Amino acid sequence: MADSMMSNSHSLFQLHSSMADSMMSKAATMEIPISSNGDSRNLAEDDSLEQDAKIQWSLREKVGSPPGLRDLQQVMVSGPNLNETSIVSGGYGGTTEGIIPTSSIKGPAVRLNTDFLGNRRIPNEGQGSNMHHGGSNSSMTAEEATRGVAVEKFDIVKKWGLNTYKCTKQMISERFGRGSRTVDLELEAQIEVLRETKRKYENVLHLARALTNHFYSMVQTQHALGDTFADLSQKSPELRDEFGYNAETQKLLCKNGETLLGAINFFVSSINTLVNKTMEDTLMTIKMYENARLEFDAYRADLEELNMGPRDAVTMARIEAAQQQYQIHKDKYERLRSDVSIKLKFLEENKVKVMHKQLLLFHNAISAYFAGNQQQLEQTLKQFNIKLKPPGADKPSWLEEQ
Repeated sequence: MADSMMSNSHSLFQLHSSMADSMMSKAATMEIPISSNGDSRNLAEDDSLEQDAKIQWSLREKVGSPPGLRDLQQVMVSGPNLNETSIVSGGYGGTTEGIIPTSSIKGPAVRLNTDFLGNRRIPNEGQGSNMHHGGSNSSMTAEEATRGVAVEKFDIVKKWGLNTYKCTKQMISERFGRGSRTVDLELEAQIEVLRETKRKYENVLHLARALTNHFYSMVQTQHALGDTFADLSQKSPELRDEFGYNAETQKLLCKNGETLLGAINFFVSSINTLVNKTMEDTLMTIKMYENARLEFDAYRADLEELNMGPRDAVTMARIEAAQQQYQIHKDKYERLRSDVSIKLKFLEENKVKVMHKQLLLFHNAISAYFAGNQQQLEQTLKQFNIKLKPPGADKPSWLEEQ
């Protein structure tokens, strides 16, 4: 029994030895050309060699492998290790094995491309780490800045929403007569007078512009009529004098009409500045004052509601915060109320001064024109420093038309 087992082991060992010899002979005779990139061009022979190696390893796993085959396995799996001091070699078709020292091999088995190594940039380890840390720090800084901007915007929207809610609640309460509002009777009366005055002055401005347009049309008609009379005086000898007198009259009226138009335009411009700039600026301040009054009443009502509730720790903290907001809006309300009072006072003084000058101009110009007093009309324009534009001054030049 033992003899049979020994004979079987011996036969298997011979089988492995013969397969190893054949594979070594193939490995010795195969030429594996390697390019500068390290790629093989004989893929078919590599595949056959790999298949033979797999067959041998499967048999070795069943029976076991001698030490020589382990070296062969290492060579087949990981390739020849050029760092080793010896390589396994065999002759073509021979069975001899031997150790060939690497000192006897002249020339490298794989050609080294020195240009490739020279062109490679070897990164500095410290520099790379510094760049990594710098990039991470910059990214963290940008992320923190973005987060800070988002939080700030969220706080702004939150405050705006809370303030809008309180003001809307206060406004609805005032509309339905449930809430109280702060009223300055004297100031409210002045504001109402200003709004009524503005409406009346806007009507005066509208009528003055209409007068200007109609009078401009009349002056243009007089100018055309004077030109027609002058032309007829040249073509009708029997009526030359009559057409000539009328032509001169119409031209004189046209000239005086242009002078009066200059005075009326100056009057309209001054009224427009008073109504749409000076009064409008004061009304914008009044609007800001009314919004501040509404906010003040809203936070006042909120504070009164909190004071009527329980006095626990949480409520006391809310009362303190509400007290601060109440004081802030109270200061804002009082400041804008003072601004409105001052602006109303200066507006009244400015209105009286401007309207006194403009009404005097309008009266003197209209009286002189319809009285036919050309000298008085021109003197009125000089008195108010009004300069008439020459004919055609409003038309664009030929360069501007191009």
